[in-house]
Amino acid sequence: MDVKKQDSDKDRLTFFLAGIIQGSISEKKIHPQDYRRSIKQTIKKHFPNSHIICPIEQHPDSINYSYEKGNRTFLELVETASGADVLVAYLPEASMGTGIEMWEAKKCGKIIIAVSPLAENWVVKFLADAVCSSVDELEKYLGGTKFAKLLNKIP
Repeated sequence: MDVKKQDSDKDRLTFFLAGIIQGSISEKKIHPQDYRRSIKQTIKKHFPNSHIICPIEQHPDSINYSYEKGNRTFLELVETASGADVLVAYLPEASMGTGIEMWEAKKCGKIIIAVSPLAENWVVKFLADAVCSSVDELEKYLGGTKFAKLLNKIP
C-alpha cells in the first residue's frame, strides 16, 4: 500500500541543509555560513515542527578535524543527507561535497531543492527537483503548490 504524507505530517519533515562550506578555497578556511540561518528561518516559517539537520552546527570545527575524524564525519553526513525527506542545497558556486550529498539523496528518491544561480550546471540541473535563485525565492517555493505536490512523493 502506498502511504503518502498526510497534511498533519508535513511540518514534521526532516530537512538536510547542504551547502558550500570550503568550496574551492585551497587553504584551511571556510565560506561565510550566514546563509544557513536565513534558510533555517525560511523552513521553520512554513514547517515549524520540522527537524533541520545542519552539518555546520553539528561540526563547527570540522575544518580542523584529523584525517580519520574528517573522513568519518564526511561519510556520515553524506549518509545523513540521503536519509532526510528534503535536501536544500545552497550553491552560490560549485561545491563537491554538496554535489555528492545531492547525488546520494537523488539515488534514494529524496526531494532536492537548490538555492543557486547555477541553473545550467549539470549537477544542479539534473539532480534538483527545483532551483530557486535566492532565499526569497525559496520562501515562495516552500509555501507554494509545486512544493506541496512534491511532498506527495514522500512515503
